[in-house]
Amino acid sequence: MAKKEKESSDVEMTFFEHLEDLRPHLMRAFGALFVIAIAAFIFKGFIIDTLLFAPMTPEFATNRWLCSMGYTLNDFVGWLGGLVGAEWSMDPTVLCLDSTQAGSIVNNKLTGQFNLHIKVAMATGLALGIPYLLWEIWQFVKPALLPGERRGTRLFVLWVSLCFFTGALFGYYIITPLSIHFFMNYSASDTIQNLIDIQSFFSQVIGVSLGTGLIFQLPLLVYFLTRIGVVSPSFLRKYRRHAVVLLAVVAAIITPPDIFSMILVMLPLYGLYEFSIWLSARTERKHYPEEEDAVEAAKQNS
Repeated sequence: MAKKEKESSDVEMTFFEHLEDLRPHLMRAFGALFVIAIAAFIFKGFIIDTLLFAPMTPEFATNRWLCSMGYTLNDFVGWLGGLVGAEWSMDPTVLCLDSTQAGSIVNNKLTGQFNLHIKVAMATGLALGIPYLLWEIWQFVKPALLPGERRGTRLFVLWVSLCFFTGALFGYYIITPLSIHFFMNYSASDTIQNLIDIQSFFSQVIGVSLGTGLIFQLPLLVYFLTRIGVVSPSFLRKYRRHAVVLLAVVAAIITPPDIFSMILVMLPLYGLYEFSIWLSARTERKHYPEEEDAVEAAKQNS
């Protein structure tokens, strides 16, 4: 009963009363993030050595796949050469990660490793604690929602978390290995030895993974913009060509400067855009059937 009375009186609460109501939710959320960060700080061996350094090793799943693709391409080139009566071949190891060119991971600051340890723990706490943080925010907002709005947003935490972790895994298993593969095998001169700064390396791994997780929120963003009437399926279809150019720019920024990596990253991003169009159309049909019927009737009359 007290909860219902509180919910019914929310409209009369002042701004500072809302902040006071939000405070325990944020305290619990950031407390959970802090606990996860402490656990990540303790298990640094697994997180740093096993997870974050893995994309630079030839045994990493993506690197093994790229290497096997090189041998497959060599067989394909040889088969094409046989069709025209020529002996064509290529270096089958062209896509294999050469660990001898990796150089050394170095730290050039006195407090560099300790600061890095702290940053890795905080990033891990943020990434793994996002679902609980979103759940606490939804618990704060829920009393102000109508029953229909509550049913429509009850899977909010699940979908946002699912999109984020899918994007983070895509960045970790696809974009990060491609970036490392390109720059580790690139050599401007044989006399230059790579001394890779530890901050630069981990910024690449963590930044790309978390950034891609945010990019994969595009379908959910389109869904909510459609619900409030800001965008529509026709709008997204009309500016599809502009979106392709924008996606190409985004792919070029977050990938190494080679066309193969850019295309490999751009294809899933374009898939997300097309899925967003479908989701926007479905949302419009479900929540605005009257407008949809009016549009169809206008098309038939014309």
